[in-house]
Amino acid sequence: MQNLWISAGIALNDGADLIKAQTELQHLMEKTALEPGCIAFEIRQNLERPEHFTLWECWTGEDALKAHFEAPHTVAYLKLGLTKVNYIERLGPIGNRPTGTQS
Repeated sequence: MQNLWISAGIALNDGADLIKAQTELQHLMEKTALEPGCIAFEIRQNLERPEHFTLWECWTGEDALKAHFEAPHTVAYLKLGLTKVNYIERLGPIGNRPTGTQS
C-alpha cells in the first residue's frame, strides 16, 4: 500500500483575524501530527502573502485521511471558519497514474 500525499492551499477568510488563524493552525498541526495514520503534517505560511498557507500531508491511506476530518480537533478548527481551501492535490510517485488516465 502506498502512502497518500496531499498538498493543499488555504487562505484566510475575509474578516478573519490572522493572528487567531496562525494560533489555531499551529494547534491543528500539533494535534494532527499525533493522529494514528499521520506520517507527516506541516503547515507553512507564505512569506509574501501571509494570509495564505500551504499544508503538506502524508497519510497511511484514505482511511487515515477520512479519520482526520472526523477528529475533534479538525472539526473544531473547521467550525471556526477562519480559512478556506483554494486547492487540494493528491500526489504520488512520478509516473504513477490512476488507471484510465492518459498523458
